[in-house]
Amino acid sequence: MQNRLTAWGFLFPALVLLTIFVFGPIIYVAILSFTAGSFTPTGMYWVGWQNYARLLASPDFWQVLGNTLYFTVATVIPSLVIPLGLAVGLNQAMVGRTFLRTIYFLPSVASIVAAGLGFRWLFQPEGPVNALLQGVGIEPISWLGSPVWAMPVLILLSIWKQLGFNMIVFLAGLQTIPQSRYEAATLDGANAWQQFRYITLPGLGPTLVLAAITTTIFTLRSFEQVYVVTGGGPLNTTNLLVYFIYQQAFGMFDFGYAAAAATILLLATLGLVWLQLRTWQDQP
Repeated sequence: MQNRLTAWGFLFPALVLLTIFVFGPIIYVAILSFTAGSFTPTGMYWVGWQNYARLLASPDFWQVLGNTLYFTVATVIPSLVIPLGLAVGLNQAMVGRTFLRTIYFLPSVASIVAAGLGFRWLFQPEGPVNALLQGVGIEPISWLGSPVWAMPVLILLSIWKQLGFNMIVFLAGLQTIPQSRYEAATLDGANAWQQFRYITLPGLGPTLVLAAITTTIFTLRSFEQVYVVTGGGPLNTTNLLVYFIYQQAFGMFDFGYAAAAATILLLATLGLVWLQLRTWQDQP
């Protein structure tokens, strides 16, 4: 009994902070999603499921949802595959490992606003990217003004930003795999691909789950890229769910509608995390 009280005593400050800054706001947003009116207790009134019905009937919302799904899938997969390959290569490197690890990690600590402005300069009509294309005989592309190419620019920026963090995570995971397993596999005649498939990947299982979950969460809450680089355009093709929530709440002052969209985003994020955990648990 004494140990239980001591444990709760240590947990109590953290639980208070979580309630005030995490659980409390989540509950408040969920309640707000069933209301309309001004953002004051006297101005709000209950509307039930009307905000959710408006969302489901809105073509703009479905377009934003599709944009978010496209952006998430196209960002998360390369953000796991590329850092994993880099981590395996760096883990076997004999010279320059620390220098290369630092270089690759720099984007993770760079300001996303500054990086966004840099990408906006790189992909402007007369920017360096189009200059390189013209140098090899390809016509310049209106990257940020094209409904086709604007989203890939945002995806490239997000992959670049996430690459170093995931690489460091995978490097840490590789250090936990006993070297004796690779030595035994080499003696048994296993080639590099077989060692990667049957030793490295299973050994990195928990690390892969962690990286997949954190990358998915970071991607779903992307806001700065859209705000700085494209502003949701052109033709709403780069508008992501978080930016859509921002527009509805602070552009249109429709807080109940924005809260409904935020609640859907929360449920979608929890569903994806649960699916990733379930997939890992079902692995033999």
